Amino acid sequence: MAPNKTPHPDKNRLLIGPVLRRSQAETDDSSTFDQRLLEMRADHDWKHADPWRVLRIQAEFVSGFDALQELPKAVTVFGSARIPEGHPYYDTGVEVGEKLAEADYAVVTGGGPGLMEAPNRGASQAGGLSVGLGIELPHEQHLNDYVDLGLNFRYFFARKTMFLKYSQAFVCLPGGFGTLDELFEVLCMVQTGKVTNFPIVLIGTEFWSGLVEWIRARLVDEGLINANDIDRVLLTDDVTEAVRFIVEAHAGLDVARRRN
Repeated sequence: MAPNKTPHPDKNRLLIGPVLRRSQAETDDSSTFDQRLLEMRADHDWKHADPWRVLRIQAEFVSGFDALQELPKAVTVFGSARIPEGHPYYDTGVEVGEKLAEADYAVVTGGGPGLMEAPNRGASQAGGLSVGLGIELPHEQHLNDYVDLGLNFRYFFARKTMFLKYSQAFVCLPGGFGTLDELFEVLCMVQTGKVTNFPIVLIGTEFWSGLVEWIRARLVDEGLINANDIDRVLLTDDVTEAVRFIVEAHAGLDVARRRN
C-alpha cells in the first residue's frame, strides 16, 4: 500500500504518518489510516492489507513508548481545536498550562490548534515541558508551534493509550465530540480500575454543569453508575483550584505509598 500523504500548511511539505517531508508532490487522497482500517472495502483487499496493518500499528506503539518513556509526571489537557486565540476559553487554557508547569507537571495535549495549543503555549511560556500527541485527520494536521516534544499518530486507539499511560491527571476544557470521547474514555478507565488515582477536572461550570447534572439525574439515580463515579470529578472555573486538586490528590497518594 502506498504511504498516506497529507498536505502540510507549507505546500512544499507533506506529512507521511509521523514523518515530515519536503516535496512538490500533490495528492487527492483524503482518507486516513483509521478510516481505511475501519471501513470494509467491497473489493476485499482488506483480507490482504489488514495483517500488514498490524505491523504498522505495532510500530506506532513502539514509537510512542520510546519517545515518552522518560516523560516526567504529566497532566493531559483536552479541549476543542475550534476555539481561536483571543477567546476567553483560550485564555483559560493558557493559564492552565502555565499553572501546571509551575507545579512541575509536563503538559500533554492533542498537539493541534485552539484549546490544545493554549495549554501547550502556557506551559512553554512558563518554562515547562510541552508535549503534543497529534492525530492524522483530513484537517488540523500540524502540531502547534508550542510543542517541545511531538508525535503524530495514525490511529486514535494508539494515541489514546499514550494519553492514559503517560498522564497522572486529566483536565477537560470545553470541547466537542472529540473532547467528550476522551473524557468518557478516561471516566470509564477510572471507573473500571484500569487506571487508579487519576484526578479529573472539568473547567467551565457553565459549559459542563448541564452534562454533570444529567449524569447525576439519569445515570446515578437510575443505578447505571455509582455516585462516586462522578463525585471524583472536580467541576470548577478556578484554574488555581484545579491545579491544587491535582497536586493534593497526588500528595495523598505519595503519603499512602510511603506508609505501605
